[in-house]
Amino acid sequence: MVSLSRNLILAFLCVLLGFVCFSNAQLSDNFYGTSCRNLQTIVRNVMIQAVNREARLGASILRLFFHDCFVNGCDASILLDDTSTFTGEKNANPNRNSARGYEVIDTIKAQVEAACPNVVSCADILALAARQGTVLLGGPSWAVPLGRRDARTASQSAANTQIPAPSSSISTLLSMFSAKGLNARDMTALSGSHTIGQARCTTFRNRIYNDTNIDTQFAATRRAGCPASGGDTNLAPLDIQTPK
Repeated sequence: MVSLSRNLILAFLCVLLGFVCFSNAQLSDNFYGTSCRNLQTIVRNVMIQAVNREARLGASILRLFFHDCFVNGCDASILLDDTSTFTGEKNANPNRNSARGYEVIDTIKAQVEAACPNVVSCADILALAARQGTVLLGGPSWAVPLGRRDARTASQSAANTQIPAPSSSISTLLSMFSAKGLNARDMTALSGSHTIGQARCTTFRNRIYNDTNIDTQFAATRRAGCPASGGDTNLAPLDIQTPK
């Protein structure tokens, strides 16, 4: 079970990295080898502190990376705040009140800027943080190709329509992933990576109260923390056996 989860997570990141590799052949895992030599150390140290404080943040950063990459590629557009003249992706339906870990990326960025100003993109920091969080939770490591440019714009409408919903049917999921050039195997890898982290009651309430093809004991366990109404933000582990 553990090796399968690790293989799925590794496949998941290979899929995400493919989003970028196809669009920029000049990425390199040693892109900052001379311009910011302490980059990897800074990311690792901040992520160690974050995950030690709350293990869930490792999964949250991985999800943040996924939601960033699924909208116009891995360009850190999900990190952009709304302003009076700009609407970002943070408040799109798949991200509002659920995407988290922004403060961890902010901390890494601040420390990186202090070490090597105006050199490292937020997009690369997010990619490195996702890898480090996965490693700290017992998953695999991999070489992260670097050299991404940060987005100067974002698309809330694309985030609302292109990021798969937890209620999507298998046919809808296949169609949405196909639109990104991803097949059923890719979709399985990306979905399998959701076995770490926690889910809000609002995302699984219908399943535990209305579906019949569910283990009754498991449904009863989940109902204890997720009432039929209210408690939308109550959390439950996505994998009850290995929640971290």
